[in-house]
Amino acid sequence: MTMKKTVLDFWVGLFVLLGLIAVLFLALKVGNMSSLSFEATYPVKLKFDNIGGLKPRAPVKSAGVVVGRVASIGFDTNTYQAVVTIDIDKQYPFPKDTSAKILTSGLLGEQYIGLEPGGDTEMLKAGDTISMTQSAIVLENLISSFLYNKAADAGGAKAGSAAAPAPSVPAASSPAPASAGN
Repeated sequence: MTMKKTVLDFWVGLFVLLGLIAVLFLALKVGNMSSLSFEATYPVKLKFDNIGGLKPRAPVKSAGVVVGRVASIGFDTNTYQAVVTIDIDKQYPFPKDTSAKILTSGLLGEQYIGLEPGGDTEMLKAGDTISMTQSAIVLENLISSFLYNKAADAGGAKAGSAAAPAPSVPAASSPAPASAGN
């Protein structure tokens, strides 16, 4: 009887351990920390007018490859811009004239920073700032400007038709041409 109980306890313990590992894996995946890298990195600063929903630990990608992570997000009270510090893996050197933009994975997916390398021969160093940046496209602003433009077009069409009525074309009074076969 005790042999069956120890075997059962072993299998229950193994099942519980596997469950805890699965929960830990999901927690790391949701927290965007599943790809903890112990590679050497170098920090680079970026300034954006609007970062949208960008969060720390968001990926930094170039050509679809994750080359770093967002380290921190702050606010510059002098320029009233968001200051984003990214950590780029040292194995990926980028030219000084690299540009950055905030992109979205899919329609409503997570936001990440996309790096577009330039052609400069001098490379970015720790503490450098990328000056060519493009802010996030905020879906709410895009929808509201679309609706505003549609409303303005509809209002303009109604106002245009009322202000300048279409000229009437007089009916032609000439008889129809006779057929050549009669």
